[in-house]
Amino acid sequence: MTMDSKTDLIAKARTALDLNLPLTVEILHSFIRNEVHKFGFTRAVLNLSGGIDSALSAYLAAGALGPENVLALLLPYRASNPDSRSDAEAVVEALGISASLLDITPLVDPYFAEFADMDVKRRGNVMARARMIVLYDQSVAFDSLPLGTSNKTELLLGYSTLHGDMASAVNPIGDLYKTQVRQLSRHLGIPEAIIKKPPSADLWPGQSDEGELGFAYEDVDHLLYLLVDERYRPEELIASGFERQFVEDVTRVVQSMQYKRRPPIIAKLSQRTIERDFRYPRDWGR
Repeated sequence: MTMDSKTDLIAKARTALDLNLPLTVEILHSFIRNEVHKFGFTRAVLNLSGGIDSALSAYLAAGALGPENVLALLLPYRASNPDSRSDAEAVVEALGISASLLDITPLVDPYFAEFADMDVKRRGNVMARARMIVLYDQSVAFDSLPLGTSNKTELLLGYSTLHGDMASAVNPIGDLYKTQVRQLSRHLGIPEAIIKKPPSADLWPGQSDEGELGFAYEDVDHLLYLLVDERYRPEELIASGFERQFVEDVTRVVQSMQYKRRPPIIAKLSQRTIERDFRYPRDWGR
C-alpha cells in the first residue's frame, strides 16, 4: 500500500480537526451540567488568566450552568502582564459572571526569598501551584467544583504544571486541541484580542508557549492528531515527509510526560489495588 504524502496527511488532519461547532457546544454544556450536578453541586469556579483556554472554559461554564453559578478567580503576580488582567476582566464583563481578584505575590514571594537562585521554571511552577491552592480553597467557599482549563495539546506535551494548572475536578476542554480551542472560541464570541494574542502562561515577562515549545501549535496539532488519534507510527510519518527531528522530539515528549496524565502509581501488595484492580467510575454508587 502506498503511503500518503505529508501534504495529504496534513489535509486529513486539518479536516478531522474541523469541529461541528454547534454540536460541540451542546456536548460540552451537557458534560459540564452532568458532571457538576451528579455530585450535588450547581456551581463552578475557575482561574481566569486572560488567555484563550480559561476564557473558553468560562464561556462554556456560563452557558451550561448560568452566569450566576460561575466564579472567576483573577490571580495575578506582581510581574504579570497587565493586559492579562484586562482581558480576564473583559470576559467577566461579557458573561456577567462573578469575579474575585487576589494578588498571589504575598503568597509566593516569601518562598522565593528563601531560594534566591530559583530559575524561572521553578518560579513558574510555584506560582501555578499557588493558584491551585486558591482555586481549591475558593471552591469550598463558593460551594462549587473547580473547572479545568488545560487543552489536549498541552496535556499531551506535558506543557502544564502537575498539581498546578492541570488540577481540576471537571475539564471541559481537555479533548480539544489548541487549534480547536480557537475555532470554538470564535464560535462563542470570545473577544478577538484574546483569540489572536500569542499564547502565554504569563509566568514571567516575555514568556510565550510557542517560543518555549519550539514549534507552532497548528503544526504540532496536525502531528499529534496523526500520532494519537490516527495511531500512525513515527516512522510512517517520517517516510511520508515529516521532518524526522520534529516527529521524534514530539513523540519523545508525549511518552515522557505520560506520568503527568496518570494518577500516582501505587505499589501492588494486595489482590485489589486502587487504580489497578479496584477501578470504579468516579460517580460509583450514585
